[in-house]
Amino acid sequence: MEIFETKAIITAMKEEADYIIENFNLQLKKELKNIKIYEWIREISWTKEKIVLALAWIGKIQASIATTYIFENYDIIKLINIGIAWNLKNYDYKIWDVFIPNTFIQHDMYLPFDWEHLDYAKKAIFLEYATDKNYDLVKFWLILNWICLTWDQFIDDVEKVNLLWEEYAADIVEMEAFAILSVAREYDALDKCVVIKAISDWADNEAKDAHMNNLDYAMKNSLIVLDLVL
Repeated sequence: MEIFETKAIITAMKEEADYIIENFNLQLKKELKNIKIYEWIREISWTKEKIVLALAWIGKIQASIATTYIFENYDIIKLINIGIAWNLKNYDYKIWDVFIPNTFIQHDMYLPFDWEHLDYAKKAIFLEYATDKNYDLVKFWLILNWICLTWDQFIDDVEKVNLLWEEYAADIVEMEAFAILSVAREYDALDKCVVIKAISDWADNEAKDAHMNNLDYAMKNSLIVLDLVL
């Protein structure tokens, strides 16, 4: 039996996963109730590696289940969360720019206590990899570091955007990253994690349509970064 180095990718939406499946010619390996697992063996110069994709579906619960499944069934050397996100009033960057954030906050967790044993839910998760400068890749900017909020709500409300900006000065918002990293932390594997998020919209009253209308360009730009990270 051959042993491969394994790199895992987790994404939330079928529309996001389809680009990755096509790009790597992934094959369906396992179906849970909702989550789907795809695999592919690729050759790189003198070695081979296994690429695993978990289509988790939307939200922190699904993301946590999929990430746990990955850790329980694969010995991975890298875990990548990729997908689209909302821009929170950061007008220096445009739709389709790609973030590799390094600070992650779970916004919708409210506990009015300062007990240290609640830090796992209340404090930010920090990844040390993304502390470099930003890069102009001509088609789009690749932004390293910055702050990413995670919560279980679709954002299409300018008032909410203003509140989040005032409270956190965060750059992007999405629905899975903090949960994925929380599971990775339990497996002592944060050093294996990378998060790639492309801007799809401005979280305003046009977000519902813009989120999907811009997905094509956003995911194509994300795949360019994914190839660099893999």
